[in-house]
Amino acid sequence: MVRLNRIYTRTGDDGTTGLVDGSRLPKHAARMEAIGAVDEANSLIGLAVCALTGSPHAEVLTRIQNDLFDLGADLATPGDDFTPGEMTLRMFPSQAEWIEAQIDALNDHLEPLRSFILPGGTEAAARVHIARAATRRAERAAVALAAADPVNPAALAYVNRLSDYLFVLARAVNAEAGGDVLWVPGQNR
Repeated sequence: MVRLNRIYTRTGDDGTTGLVDGSRLPKHAARMEAIGAVDEANSLIGLAVCALTGSPHAEVLTRIQNDLFDLGADLATPGDDFTPGEMTLRMFPSQAEWIEAQIDALNDHLEPLRSFILPGGTEAAARVHIARAATRRAERAAVALAAADPVNPAALAYVNRLSDYLFVLARAVNAEAGGDVLWVPGQNR
């Protein structure tokens, strides 16, 4: 169980931050960028939860927020051994598979896309779209990290599926309120 008595430690005053294995990295390192982007996506999902309170969507998003803490812990554990341990939290392929099941369940009730859609509609859908865009940034940061250092393939798969889920969720939220906002190309000609 996590217990934080003091929030500030002063250990980061030199521009570094600690990882799970005790090593330290500059706060601008690729690994820290990926961890920070995941944290930002998690925060924006929390904002979407506020707009969806009381719906089953909020429950799914809250589970995803917990998974994103797991993802952050995974990214904060350098090395190429992705086996979980007593002090090592890792992502599992089953977490991405669960997201896929959520996507399929939502998509079963949606009309097929015949146009690109605008990221908007209801306030709740717009918040989900903002979280989706942040999740895509987190994925880009994780892929950039993976180009230089080993990253758990299950972590990469999860963040990729999550952005897909958020796209479908935004569509589902808008469907409950009348439908997608469709892109109309060439309006300013």
